[in-house]
Amino acid sequence: MKMQWPELSYQKGKSTYETLQLWTQIVGKIKLARLPWVNHSWNITLHITPTGLSTQTIPYQDQHFQIDFDFIVHQLKITSTKREVKQFALNNLSVADFYKQIFENLRELEIDLEINTMPSEIFGKITPFELDTEHVGYDPDRASAFHQALLNIQDVFMLFRTKFTGKASPVHFFWGGFDLALAFFSGRKAPKHPGKVPGMPDWVLQDAYSSEVSDAGFWTGSETLPEAAFYCYLYPEPEGYKEANVSPPEAYYNHTLGEFILPYVAVQNAADPQAKLLEFLESTYAIGSGLAKWNEELFEQEVKLN
Repeated sequence: MKMQWPELSYQKGKSTYETLQLWTQIVGKIKLARLPWVNHSWNITLHITPTGLSTQTIPYQDQHFQIDFDFIVHQLKITSTKREVKQFALNNLSVADFYKQIFENLRELEIDLEINTMPSEIFGKITPFELDTEHVGYDPDRASAFHQALLNIQDVFMLFRTKFTGKASPVHFFWGGFDLALAFFSGRKAPKHPGKVPGMPDWVLQDAYSSEVSDAGFWTGSETLPEAAFYCYLYPEPEGYKEANVSPPEAYYNHTLGEFILPYVAVQNAADPQAKLLEFLESTYAIGSGLAKWNEELFEQEVKLN
């Protein structure tokens, strides 16, 4: 039996997505405050679980803890190796309420830390987490659909990843851009990235793009592209990339974003969603790696769809 791909509407889910992005940034920054740095920011990402999103294990003094978003019962849960659990409901919480609640729970677990409370990678007006009473949108149905989509997408990304024999990232969730992402590297150095992303130090981007990379991902949309979509780009972008013929036919190059785009709805409505998404991932990789003259042996394995 094939998994159903849920409807994702940017217009209907915008409030939930914006609130969730800020909540995940609070949790992600807690992880950032406690873990040693790993190149490409791989130390601070969140990971998809059967029930939601997880930090995985975080050390703190004489204990370890983990923070989980549960989009099945719609709770935030903190688990400690001291056999203590703290949790609270996600419904009807502003960002400020969420911030207050999670840090109260951490202190009750004898975890005392501080984070930078300014949101990251968000254009326009931003408000510190502890003062943000504007973002209060959390629709459990929208959150559950988002989670189910992430599970389905992760399955396909993991299949795609098995074909690449070089250095590749995990399939993981970046709370800054609110996107699920997978990166392949050619093994060659890249030109210095110019940076200039709101709320992110230039050195972070320069570390992330220190090597030639083919990056594929998914996000719920934005005002610039108001629909859930898959993306792929190459850094540095080779000559002829944006003019290349990409497949499937619903895919196209977005000149504003500098990325190939495949609308989520094209995958959701496909007779075989996995095959449709894999077609996009393989087509964009073939275009980019061919034009950039990556080693052909980096992409050679065959996989079977479930």
